[in-house]
Amino acid sequence: MALEVFHKDETLQMRRKLIGQSCRLFFSHDPVKIMRARGQYLYDENGMQYLDCISNVQHVGHCHPSITQAAAAQMDLLYSNTRFLHDNIVLYANRLAATLPKKLCVFYFVNSGSEANDLALRLARQYTRHQDVIVLDYAYHGHLTSLIDISPYKFRKLEGQKEGVHVAPLPDTYHGIYREDHLDPGQAYADTVKSLIEEAHKKGRKISSFFAESLPSVGGQIIFPTGYCKRVAESVHEAGGVYVADEIQTGFGRVGSHFWAFQLQGEDFCPDIVTMGKPMGNGHPIACVATTEEIADAFTANGVEYFNTFGGNPVSCAIGLAVLDVIEKEDLRGNAVRVGGHLKQLLLQLQTKHPLVGDVRGVGLFIGMELVKDRVSRKPATEEAAHLVRRLKEERIVISTDGPWDSVIKFKPPMCFSIEDAERVSTCIDQILGELEDTHQKKGTADEVEV
Repeated sequence: MALEVFHKDETLQMRRKLIGQSCRLFFSHDPVKIMRARGQYLYDENGMQYLDCISNVQHVGHCHPSITQAAAAQMDLLYSNTRFLHDNIVLYANRLAATLPKKLCVFYFVNSGSEANDLALRLARQYTRHQDVIVLDYAYHGHLTSLIDISPYKFRKLEGQKEGVHVAPLPDTYHGIYREDHLDPGQAYADTVKSLIEEAHKKGRKISSFFAESLPSVGGQIIFPTGYCKRVAESVHEAGGVYVADEIQTGFGRVGSHFWAFQLQGEDFCPDIVTMGKPMGNGHPIACVATTEEIADAFTANGVEYFNTFGGNPVSCAIGLAVLDVIEKEDLRGNAVRVGGHLKQLLLQLQTKHPLVGDVRGVGLFIGMELVKDRVSRKPATEEAAHLVRRLKEERIVISTDGPWDSVIKFKPPMCFSIEDAERVSTCIDQILGELEDTHQKKGTADEVEV
């Protein structure tokens, strides 16, 4: 039986009536109604194609046939409670273990990145017997109450910072307190974490964990300075805490050169807990926590069973295995290097041409282009970034902003993004930035005439 299809206006009217208004849509002033998708392309109710630059959840491409086939085959066979013995969960855990450092060898499967981060918080607190958490400014780790409490991006708009949460400066070498001209920004920013630990200890508080995205996304597509994570981990370990790497946005080869973004910090750095989510199931809700035997043993020793009805079920794991197969067979990590590198170079060329482009940063298919009013003050060009997003939508390119001032155009497309896609986006951005700059110049000339 075919599902009923409404006219776009009727769908929007029903959504406004039935769905909580805090659940916002992309392009809320004129939402796009998407009816189907394939690869890196979306199609609206009129069959118009849009290039998708932001759906990092559909990691290997929308509706990849290998993924849908794996899901359907396993769903037709068995979709059981996770407390029955089944091969898929151990096969999948074994495949994931092969991508990680050896000490990260125990896995807990859950349904979402928020669940994974909440569990990581529990693991850290149980293992260390400490409660306090250090997080980075502008961080966002999930929508559960426990995670809102450690997400400055959210809690500053709500009840504020809790006593046991310590906020370290974001290691942003473009806007931050230590910039690209600093001799060793990695050490300088790591020292800010060490200072926070010392201040907490003076108050009689103890640190359970340092919690950070391996590449901060909401913070503005930030690339950590060299040595930062290793030095932070040393300070956190000395304080009796653990290092939690949130890979929910950046894992599964998005950076191209490595499977996990934390590996960019060198072979001698390894987190104690890694959380993963969004790309795991290519849109299917599956997430995971990987940790050490010591931390897992401490969690078991509390005598409270950990049970997740759906986490790691046979269908989810079949999908997860299929995603890993596609990443490998289609060389999507290699594609991230090639296409991401090409896109970054195109954006850097735009930086030399357009004064609005203040910074281009990123690795693989995780790239940010920051717009500024002028390059000396580096004042964020928030309105211009919003205009660029709206205009790109008119060109049928779906993209969005991030960062503390929503001035960073973020690129996190499906990993099948192509060279041609990169060039199409760059050409459109070039044209729109030119239009913006012409408008600014004409306005400036008019103001001079008025004076």
